[in-house]
This record gives sequence, structure tokens and C-alpha cells, in this order.
Amino acid sequence: MKVCSLFSGGKDSTYALHWAVLKGFDVVCLLTLMPHRVDSWMFHYPNIEWTRYQAEALGISQVIYETSGVKDLELEDLKIAFNEVKRKYGIIGIVTGALLSDYQRMMINIVAHDVGLRVYSPLWRKDQVTYLRDLYRQGFRFVLTSISTMGINPRLLGRVLTLDDIEELISSALKYGFNPALEGGEGETFVVDAPLFRYRVVIDDGEVKKLGQYSWIYIIKSVHLEPKVLDNK
Repeated sequence: MKVCSLFSGGKDSTYALHWAVLKGFDVVCLLTLMPHRVDSWMFHYPNIEWTRYQAEALGISQVIYETSGVKDLELEDLKIAFNEVKRKYGIIGIVTGALLSDYQRMMINIVAHDVGLRVYSPLWRKDQVTYLRDLYRQGFRFVLTSISTMGINPRLLGRVLTLDDIEELISSALKYGFNPALEGGEGETFVVDAPLFRYRVVIDDGEVKKLGQYSWIYIIKSVHLEPKVLDNK
């Protein structure tokens, strides 16, 4: 069953892709929407241009489609993109990493229905704390690339999060009242390794910028792919 994975390069879309492969779907392409605005309602913005390295690490074709990032217009862009990948790859469905956003999930479902595609959202309403811990235990490694809330220490930006870092994030979420999986826009992530990656994505250079009182961004400047050493023991 041919499907396309709506792919931002963050932890949620990468996990959804992983789920699809494990369930026997034929993931024939990744669809990445590249918004022109940082405040896109629908799509991941920070460091989206570096997803091409993740696609190469996965060995899956990627379709990059630019979108205005304007709330209503980006839905039309999504419809055009869905039609394009449906025509080119013969897909029957879209896999998404929607976890908690009713708006995001509803809009994707509406647009997909309009073009005759099914939608698979394996993370929908999953317990966020359990999910974060499972991500690490299953071999997903990611960096924090933006912060937009009080309570997340900016020292976590740009570093590959350890299990201790994830526990710190969970504790802070409980204390300050934000979503631990960052689904409310409190932060964004970039995956550097996962079970399906044939290569690790190594970030060579990046810069942290403060945008507001509780708003920070980590801008990736250069990366390279590094072969993964398999343990044959």
C-alpha cells in the first residue's frame, strides 16, 4: 500500500514514518512543505531546508513544496502538493505526525479527503510523557531547534537530547504547564538519528539566537552524514 509521509524533519513526523514502515506500508516519498513565514499555522519552519539530509539518510525520495505560510493560502498549497505526489507516486494515503493539534489534524484530513487520499495519524492523542520516553528508548535522537515558552532551558538548544534532558523537559512541562511533547508550539525539534536512518546527521555548526523573552531559535549552518557503525555481536 503506497503512502507518502508528511515530513518536517522533527521527532513526530519521523516517528510516524517509522510506524508506517513497521506496519508494512510502502512509504514511497516524503512530502516537505517549506513555509515562507516563521508563523505558519500548519508547517514546521526552523531548519526545514536541512531535511534533504534526513531524506538521504533514510534513502527515501523527497518532494519539497514551497508554501506561503499564510493561514488560508497554505491549505491550497497543501492540496496542490497532495495532488502532485498522488499523481507522481500513485499513493493512496498520507502519514502524519499530528499528536494533539485539532486544527492541524482536521485541515490535513479535509484536504486529503478532497483529493481522495486516506490519512494515517498514529500518534494522535498518544500520552506525551510515555511517547517522549519511548522515542529515546527506541533509538530516536533529536536536537531542540526552537523554544517559545517559559520553562525550557535554552542550554538545551542545538544539543542531542539525552534521556536526562528529556526527563528535565517533562518535569518543566509539569511545573510550567506546557505540552511535554511540544505539540502546542512550545518548541521544535530536528532528528539526527533514528532506527530507519542509514546514516547519522551530524550538525557541524549552528547558532543560538534570542527572539524574545522566552523565545529562542537554533539555526543550523552546516551538517554532514556519517555512516552508522553496526554492532555485529
